[in-house]
Amino acid sequence: MDRTKSIELLNKAVAEELSAIHQYMYFHFVLDDLGYDLLAGIFKKTAIEEMLHTERYAERILFLGGEIEMKPAHEVEHIKDPKEMLKWAMKSEEEAIDMYNDFALECANAKDSGTKQLFESIIADEERHFDGFETEFENLQKFGDRYLAQQAMERSKKMGMQTPTE
Repeated sequence: MDRTKSIELLNKAVAEELSAIHQYMYFHFVLDDLGYDLLAGIFKKTAIEEMLHTERYAERILFLGGEIEMKPAHEVEHIKDPKEMLKWAMKSEEEAIDMYNDFALECANAKDSGTKQLFESIIADEERHFDGFETEFENLQKFGDRYLAQQAMERSKKMGMQTPTE
């Protein structure tokens, strides 16, 4: 049974996931530096989940007898504005959902149910990521800079309550 096409699709998925990990960690670093702990944490958590996707894809590639290509598909974009970060993330997650749906169909046509099911299971995660980013984007739209200021103030409160040994 030839799994060349499945391995090719899985490696494309690895490349996209690696790009998402790098981008989301960049967003995490910038937002953390600005004191926006909630948003920084969401991007960090999502990057970790994307790492788990990469691991699942890599395991499947090895199971199929392929070689894992560990090259990100894109360079990190140096976006500093939280609203633009969330727009980027929503667009990226939508593109991943569409791509993985296409990949699942291709795997079904190639009679590779295991890889098809893997793509379908990860689609659910990507949909959840999109929903979370969309919620945060809507919060920013609704509350504006006050939403970000509240996050920074929460960090200041936490730091102000720490004892010198913490």
